[in-house]
Amino acid sequence: MHFIGTDLHKKTITMHVVDQARRTVAAQRLDCSDTEGITTWLAQFRPFQLVVEATASYEWFVQLVEPLAERVVLAHPGKLRVIAESTRKSDQVDAKVLAEFLALDMIPPAYRPTPRQRAHRRRVRYRYSLVCRMTALKNRIRRILSDYNADCPDLFSRRARLAKRQMPSKLSATDQWVLEQLWLEYDFQQERMTAADQGLREFAASAPVPEAQARALLRTIPGVGEVTVEAFLSEIGDVRRFGSQKQVVAYAGLAPGQRESAGKTKELGISHRGSRIVRWALNQASWQLVRRDLRWRRIFEGLAKRRGKKKAITAISRRLLCVMVSLVVSGQGYHLAAA
Repeated sequence: MHFIGTDLHKKTITMHVVDQARRTVAAQRLDCSDTEGITTWLAQFRPFQLVVEATASYEWFVQLVEPLAERVVLAHPGKLRVIAESTRKSDQVDAKVLAEFLALDMIPPAYRPTPRQRAHRRRVRYRYSLVCRMTALKNRIRRILSDYNADCPDLFSRRARLAKRQMPSKLSATDQWVLEQLWLEYDFQQERMTAADQGLREFAASAPVPEAQARALLRTIPGVGEVTVEAFLSEIGDVRRFGSQKQVVAYAGLAPGQRESAGKTKELGISHRGSRIVRWALNQASWQLVRRDLRWRRIFEGLAKRRGKKKAITAISRRLLCVMVSLVVSGQGYHLAAA
Protein backbone atom coordinates (compact mmCIF):
# COMPACT_ATOMS: atom_id res chain seq x y z
CA MET A 1 0.00 0.00 0.00
CA HIS A 2 1.25 3.45 -0.92
CA PHE A 3 0.34 6.65 0.87
CA ILE A 4 0.17 9.88 -1.08
CA GLY A 5 0.17 13.37 0.36
CA THR A 6 -0.95 16.22 -1.88
CA ASP A 7 -0.43 19.95 -1.58
CA LEU A 8 -3.13 21.47 -3.75
CA HIS A 9 -3.01 25.02 -5.07
CA LYS A 10 -5.05 26.91 -7.61
CA LYS A 11 -2.72 26.20 -10.55
CA THR A 12 -0.39 23.41 -9.40
CA ILE A 13 -0.47 20.28 -7.29
CA THR A 14 2.50 18.67 -5.53
CA MET A 15 2.28 14.95 -4.66
CA HIS A 16 4.56 12.87 -2.47
CA VAL A 17 4.41 9.06 -2.21
CA VAL A 18 5.68 6.99 0.72
CA ASP A 19 5.42 3.30 1.57
CA GLN A 20 4.24 1.67 4.81
CA ALA A 21 7.67 2.34 6.37
CA ARG A 22 7.34 6.01 5.40
CA ARG A 23 10.17 5.79 2.90
CA THR A 24 9.90 8.14 -0.07
CA VAL A 25 8.87 6.35 -3.25
CA ALA A 26 8.29 9.26 -5.62
CA ALA A 27 7.35 12.91 -5.81
CA GLN A 28 5.86 14.99 -8.59
CA ARG A 29 4.51 18.43 -9.33
CA LEU A 30 1.89 18.88 -12.04
CA ASP A 31 -0.44 21.56 -13.34
CA CYS A 32 -4.01 21.31 -12.11
CA SER A 33 -5.18 21.69 -15.69
CA ASP A 34 -3.39 18.43 -16.62
CA THR A 35 -6.02 16.10 -15.17
CA GLU A 36 -5.03 13.25 -17.48
CA GLY A 37 -1.41 13.54 -16.37
CA ILE A 38 -2.48 13.52 -12.71
CA THR A 39 -4.53 10.33 -13.04
CA THR A 40 -1.85 8.61 -15.14
CA TRP A 41 0.86 9.40 -12.60
CA LEU A 42 -1.26 8.28 -9.65
CA ALA A 43 -2.39 5.04 -11.31
CA GLN A 44 1.13 3.56 -11.20
CA PHE A 45 1.03 3.51 -7.39
CA ARG A 46 -2.17 1.51 -6.97
CA PRO A 47 -3.29 0.44 -4.45
CA PHE A 48 -2.90 3.71 -2.60
CA GLN A 49 -4.51 5.98 -0.05
CA LEU A 50 -4.44 9.72 -0.61
CA VAL A 51 -4.82 12.75 1.63
CA VAL A 52 -5.54 16.34 0.65
CA GLU A 53 -6.26 19.36 2.80
CA ALA A 54 -9.85 20.59 2.80
CA THR A 55 -9.10 23.87 1.07
CA ALA A 56 -11.60 25.89 -0.93
CA SER A 57 -10.94 24.06 -4.20
CA TYR A 58 -10.49 20.42 -3.23
CA GLU A 59 -13.76 18.98 -4.57
CA TRP A 60 -12.76 18.63 -8.22
CA PHE A 61 -9.57 16.82 -7.22
CA VAL A 62 -11.32 14.42 -4.85
CA GLN A 63 -13.85 13.52 -7.52
CA LEU A 64 -10.97 12.95 -9.97
CA VAL A 65 -8.99 10.54 -7.76
CA GLU A 66 -11.80 8.71 -5.95
CA PRO A 67 -12.14 6.04 -8.68
CA LEU A 68 -8.41 5.27 -8.35
CA ALA A 69 -7.80 5.41 -4.61
CA GLU A 70 -8.57 2.85 -1.93
CA ARG A 71 -9.36 5.74 0.36
CA VAL A 72 -9.35 9.53 0.08
CA VAL A 73 -8.95 11.46 3.32
CA LEU A 74 -9.76 15.16 3.77
CA ALA A 75 -7.35 16.72 6.26
CA HIS A 76 -8.50 19.48 8.60
CA PRO A 77 -6.18 22.43 7.84
CA GLY A 78 -6.67 24.05 11.24
CA LYS A 79 -5.55 20.95 13.08
CA LEU A 80 -2.43 20.29 11.00
CA ARG A 81 -0.37 22.76 13.00
CA VAL A 82 2.84 20.79 12.38
CA ILE A 83 2.72 22.05 8.78
CA ALA A 84 1.51 25.57 9.48
CA GLU A 85 4.25 26.12 12.10
CA SER A 86 7.06 24.42 10.19
CA THR A 87 10.19 26.51 9.69
CA ARG A 88 10.98 24.55 6.51
CA LYS A 89 7.64 25.11 4.85
CA SER A 90 7.36 24.31 1.14
CA ASP A 91 5.01 22.41 -1.14
CA GLN A 92 7.26 19.34 -1.10
CA VAL A 93 7.57 19.37 2.70
CA ASP A 94 3.82 19.81 3.15
CA ALA A 95 3.01 16.93 0.82
CA LYS A 96 5.61 14.67 2.47
CA VAL A 97 4.34 15.40 5.99
CA LEU A 98 0.77 14.67 4.87
CA ALA A 99 1.86 11.37 3.33
CA GLU A 100 3.73 10.33 6.50
CA PHE A 101 0.79 11.26 8.72
CA LEU A 102 -1.51 9.23 6.48
CA ALA A 103 0.78 6.21 6.75
CA LEU A 104 0.59 6.54 10.53
CA ASP A 105 -3.19 7.03 10.37
CA MET A 106 -2.81 10.35 12.22
CA ILE A 107 -4.65 12.68 9.82
CA PRO A 108 -7.26 14.86 11.59
CA PRO A 109 -10.24 14.46 9.25
CA ALA A 110 -12.41 17.24 7.91
CA TYR A 111 -16.10 16.99 7.08
CA ARG A 112 -17.03 16.71 3.41
CA PRO A 113 -20.48 18.14 2.66
CA THR A 114 -22.89 16.21 0.49
CA PRO A 115 -23.60 17.52 -3.03
CA ARG A 116 -26.96 18.89 -1.87
CA GLN A 117 -25.39 20.60 1.13
CA ARG A 118 -22.73 22.20 -1.08
CA ALA A 119 -25.46 23.51 -3.39
CA HIS A 120 -27.40 24.76 -0.36
CA ARG A 121 -24.33 26.55 1.00
CA ARG A 122 -23.71 28.25 -2.32
CA ARG A 123 -27.22 29.67 -2.33
CA VAL A 124 -27.14 30.79 1.31
CA ARG A 125 -23.68 32.32 1.03
CA TYR A 126 -24.69 34.14 -2.14
CA ARG A 127 -27.67 35.61 -0.32
CA TYR A 128 -25.45 36.63 2.58
CA SER A 129 -23.13 38.46 0.17
CA LEU A 130 -26.16 40.42 -1.05
CA VAL A 131 -27.05 41.32 2.54
CA CYS A 132 -23.53 42.64 3.10
CA ARG A 133 -23.61 44.65 -0.11
CA MET A 134 -27.02 46.16 0.65
CA THR A 135 -25.89 47.07 4.16
CA ALA A 136 -22.85 48.85 2.71
CA LEU A 137 -25.08 50.76 0.28
CA LYS A 138 -27.45 51.79 3.05
CA ASN A 139 -24.55 53.08 5.12
CA ARG A 140 -23.19 55.12 2.22
CA ILE A 141 -26.60 56.62 1.46
CA ARG A 142 -27.20 57.51 5.09
CA ARG A 143 -23.70 58.96 5.39
CA ILE A 144 -24.30 61.44 2.55
CA LEU A 145 -27.76 62.43 3.82
CA SER A 146 -26.49 62.92 7.36
CA ASP A 147 -24.24 65.71 6.08
CA TYR A 148 -27.46 67.57 5.23
CA ASN A 149 -29.40 66.48 8.33
CA ALA A 150 -31.76 64.61 5.95
CA ASP A 151 -31.43 61.06 7.28
CA CYS A 152 -34.50 59.44 8.84
CA PRO A 153 -35.26 56.08 10.51
CA ASP A 154 -37.70 54.93 7.81
CA LEU A 155 -35.48 55.95 4.91
CA PHE A 156 -35.61 52.52 3.32
CA SER A 157 -39.27 51.79 3.93
CA ARG A 158 -41.61 51.69 0.96
CA ARG A 159 -43.15 55.10 1.63
CA ALA A 160 -39.77 56.79 1.94
CA ARG A 161 -38.41 54.93 -1.08
CA LEU A 162 -41.18 56.36 -3.29
CA ALA A 163 -40.01 59.84 -2.41
CA LYS A 164 -36.28 59.13 -2.47
CA ARG A 165 -35.73 61.36 -5.48
CA GLN A 166 -37.40 64.27 -3.68
CA MET A 167 -34.38 64.87 -1.47
CA PRO A 168 -33.60 68.35 -0.11
CA SER A 169 -32.70 70.76 -2.88
CA LYS A 170 -29.64 71.89 -0.90
CA LEU A 171 -27.77 68.73 -1.90
CA SER A 172 -24.75 69.54 -4.04
CA ALA A 173 -24.74 68.39 -7.64
CA THR A 174 -22.06 65.82 -6.86
CA ASP A 175 -23.90 64.34 -3.88
CA GLN A 176 -27.15 64.32 -5.86
CA TRP A 177 -25.45 62.33 -8.62
CA VAL A 178 -23.75 59.90 -6.21
CA LEU A 179 -27.04 59.31 -4.39
CA GLU A 180 -28.79 58.61 -7.67
CA GLN A 181 -26.18 55.94 -8.53
CA LEU A 182 -26.38 54.41 -5.05
CA TRP A 183 -30.16 54.20 -5.20
CA LEU A 184 -29.98 52.56 -8.63
CA GLU A 185 -27.55 49.96 -7.31
CA TYR A 186 -29.67 49.44 -4.21
CA ASP A 187 -32.74 48.78 -6.36
CA PHE A 188 -30.73 46.31 -8.44
CA GLN A 189 -29.48 44.49 -5.34
CA GLN A 190 -33.04 44.29 -4.02
CA GLU A 191 -34.11 42.55 -7.21
CA ARG A 192 -31.25 40.08 -6.81
CA MET A 193 -32.27 39.51 -3.19
CA THR A 194 -35.84 38.75 -4.24
CA ALA A 195 -34.55 36.25 -6.79
CA ALA A 196 -32.22 34.68 -4.22
CA ASP A 197 -35.06 34.26 -1.71
CA GLN A 198 -37.27 32.69 -4.36
CA GLY A 199 -34.49 30.34 -5.38
CA LEU A 200 -33.98 29.25 -1.78
CA ARG A 201 -37.68 28.55 -1.35
CA GLU A 202 -37.70 26.42 -4.50
CA PHE A 203 -34.60 24.59 -3.28
CA ALA A 204 -36.26 23.94 0.09
CA ALA A 205 -39.37 22.59 -1.64
CA SER A 206 -37.27 19.81 -3.20
CA ALA A 207 -35.76 18.74 0.13
CA PRO A 208 -35.61 15.07 1.14
CA VAL A 209 -37.85 14.03 4.05
CA PRO A 210 -35.27 14.39 6.91
CA GLU A 211 -34.31 17.90 5.79
CA ALA A 212 -37.96 18.93 5.35
CA GLN A 213 -38.78 17.63 8.84
CA ALA A 214 -35.84 19.50 10.36
CA ARG A 215 -36.90 22.69 8.58
CA ALA A 216 -40.45 22.40 9.94
CA LEU A 217 -39.22 21.75 13.50
CA LEU A 218 -36.86 24.72 13.50
CA ARG A 219 -39.60 27.09 12.31
CA THR A 220 -41.55 26.39 15.54
CA ILE A 221 -39.04 28.49 17.53
CA PRO A 222 -40.18 32.11 18.05
CA GLY A 223 -38.02 34.54 16.10
CA VAL A 224 -36.42 31.84 13.94
CA GLY A 225 -37.37 32.48 10.34
CA GLU A 226 -36.31 31.31 6.90
CA VAL A 227 -32.91 33.00 6.95
CA THR A 228 -31.81 31.41 10.23
CA VAL A 229 -33.17 27.98 9.30
CA GLU A 230 -31.45 27.96 5.90
CA ALA A 231 -28.16 29.13 7.43
CA PHE A 232 -28.35 26.38 10.07
CA LEU A 233 -29.21 23.57 7.65
CA SER A 234 -26.67 24.58 5.01
CA GLU A 235 -23.71 25.30 7.27
CA ILE A 236 -24.22 22.79 10.10
CA GLY A 237 -25.69 20.01 7.99
CA ASP A 238 -26.60 16.73 9.70
CA VAL A 239 -26.31 17.46 13.43
CA ARG A 240 -26.07 13.74 14.18
CA ARG A 241 -22.49 13.74 12.93
CA PHE A 242 -21.55 15.61 16.11
CA GLY A 243 -21.04 13.79 19.38
CA SER A 244 -22.60 16.51 21.53
CA GLN A 245 -24.12 19.98 21.50
CA LYS A 246 -20.77 21.36 22.72
CA GLN A 247 -19.18 20.14 19.51
CA VAL A 248 -21.81 21.95 17.43
CA VAL A 249 -21.22 25.14 19.43
CA ALA A 250 -17.47 24.84 18.87
CA TYR A 251 -18.02 24.14 15.16
CA ALA A 252 -20.07 27.33 14.87
CA GLY A 253 -17.37 29.37 16.62
CA LEU A 254 -19.59 30.26 19.58
CA ALA A 255 -17.60 28.42 22.25
CA PRO A 256 -15.97 30.77 24.79
CA GLY A 257 -12.29 30.23 25.50
CA GLN A 258 -10.50 30.08 28.84
CA ARG A 259 -6.92 30.75 29.91
CA GLU A 260 -5.52 29.35 33.14
CA SER A 261 -2.34 30.60 34.78
CA ALA A 262 -1.11 30.31 38.37
CA GLY A 263 -4.41 28.86 39.46
CA LYS A 264 -6.38 31.76 38.01
CA THR A 265 -8.88 31.39 35.19
CA LYS A 266 -9.58 34.16 32.68
CA GLU A 267 -12.57 33.89 30.41
CA LEU A 268 -11.88 34.78 26.80
CA GLY A 269 -14.23 35.67 23.95
CA ILE A 270 -15.76 33.22 21.51
CA SER A 271 -13.43 31.51 19.03
CA HIS A 272 -15.07 32.97 15.87
CA ARG A 273 -14.17 29.78 14.02
CA GLY A 274 -16.54 28.16 11.60
CA SER A 275 -19.23 29.91 9.62
CA ARG A 276 -19.78 33.62 10.25
CA ILE A 277 -23.13 33.24 8.47
CA VAL A 278 -24.41 30.94 11.23
CA ARG A 279 -23.26 33.35 13.94
CA TRP A 280 -24.83 36.31 12.12
CA ALA A 281 -28.14 34.50 11.57
CA LEU A 282 -28.28 33.30 15.18
CA ASN A 283 -27.53 36.81 16.41
CA GLN A 284 -30.42 38.25 14.38
CA ALA A 285 -32.77 35.49 15.52
CA SER A 286 -31.72 35.89 19.16
CA TRP A 287 -32.75 39.54 19.20
CA GLN A 288 -36.15 38.55 17.84
CA LEU A 289 -36.42 35.76 20.39
CA VAL A 290 -35.78 37.96 23.43
CA ARG A 291 -38.37 40.43 22.15
CA ARG A 292 -41.06 37.81 21.57
CA ASP A 293 -40.52 35.30 24.38
CA LEU A 294 -40.76 36.45 28.01
CA ARG A 295 -38.66 33.62 29.39
CA TRP A 296 -35.81 34.26 26.96
CA ARG A 297 -36.04 37.99 27.65
CA ARG A 298 -35.59 37.38 31.39
CA ILE A 299 -32.54 35.22 30.71
CA PHE A 300 -31.11 37.91 28.46
CA GLU A 301 -31.73 40.71 30.95
CA GLY A 302 -30.08 38.73 33.72
CA LEU A 303 -27.01 38.10 31.59
CA ALA A 304 -26.90 41.68 30.34
CA LYS A 305 -26.74 43.07 33.89
CA ARG A 306 -23.67 40.97 34.66
CA ARG A 307 -21.85 40.93 31.32
CA GLY A 308 -23.31 43.58 29.03
CA LYS A 309 -25.75 43.29 26.13
CA LYS A 310 -23.20 42.18 23.52
CA LYS A 311 -21.98 39.18 25.51
CA ALA A 312 -25.52 38.45 26.66
CA ILE A 313 -26.89 38.17 23.12
CA THR A 314 -23.94 35.95 22.19
CA ALA A 315 -24.83 33.68 25.11
CA ILE A 316 -28.44 33.62 23.90
CA SER A 317 -27.22 32.69 20.41
CA ARG A 318 -25.26 29.82 21.91
CA ARG A 319 -28.29 28.56 23.82
CA LEU A 320 -30.53 28.98 20.79
CA LEU A 321 -28.15 26.87 18.72
CA CYS A 322 -28.31 24.11 21.35
CA VAL A 323 -32.11 24.25 21.28
CA MET A 324 -32.12 23.96 17.49
CA VAL A 325 -29.85 20.92 17.65
CA SER A 326 -32.06 19.37 20.34
CA LEU A 327 -35.21 19.82 18.27
CA VAL A 328 -33.70 18.18 15.21
CA VAL A 329 -32.31 15.23 17.18
CA SER A 330 -35.47 14.67 19.24
CA GLY A 331 -37.90 15.25 16.37
CA GLN A 332 -40.13 17.39 18.59
CA GLY A 333 -41.26 20.96 18.08
CA TYR A 334 -40.35 23.89 20.31
CA HIS A 335 -42.02 24.47 23.66
CA LEU A 336 -41.03 26.53 26.69
CA ALA A 337 -39.36 23.62 28.45
CA ALA A 338 -36.88 23.35 25.57
CA ALA A 339 -35.39 26.75 26.40
